[in-house]
Amino acid sequence: MKAAERIIQAIVVLARIGAGLAFLLLIIAVLVQVVGRTTGNSPVWSEELTRFALLYLVAFGAGLSLRTGDMVNVDVISENLPGKLPWILRLISAAATAGLALYLLPHAWRFTAIGQMQSSPALGLKMSYVHFTVFLFLALLALFAVLRVIAMLTGAEDGKPEKALDAPEI
Repeated sequence: MKAAERIIQAIVVLARIGAGLAFLLLIIAVLVQVVGRTTGNSPVWSEELTRFALLYLVAFGAGLSLRTGDMVNVDVISENLPGKLPWILRLISAAATAGLALYLLPHAWRFTAIGQMQSSPALGLKMSYVHFTVFLFLALLALFAVLRVIAMLTGAEDGKPEKALDAPEI
């Protein structure tokens, strides 16, 4: 395995770990809500924590979804075009995704910085930790899109999404 492949695999593993931890936190927060509502004293912070965990889940999962093809694709027409047109459209799509995400990153960072002056009502958490999910979402989406563009231009892949590990063939 080449060094570049190891780096990409490390990024994928870190994103999966982040998504897994966010999902675990989401499960715990929802469980606390359900048990609390059954007993009549649901803690107010559980609702807020659920939303924050969901934001981190989306932030970590977006790039992974781009990689595996789990994002919404409208490729019925494009993949049936003749010759290299499908490849060209996949390249343009990945480049446009990367470009838009990279363009929005500085604005997302400004949004994150605004959160320093605010705190969440129930948890008292600095909102910059919550607002950071927008930056993380865009950064990981840009990273995975750039990796796809590079892989396509070097011939390492054709730009088609990887199949999810456990996805059944349809």
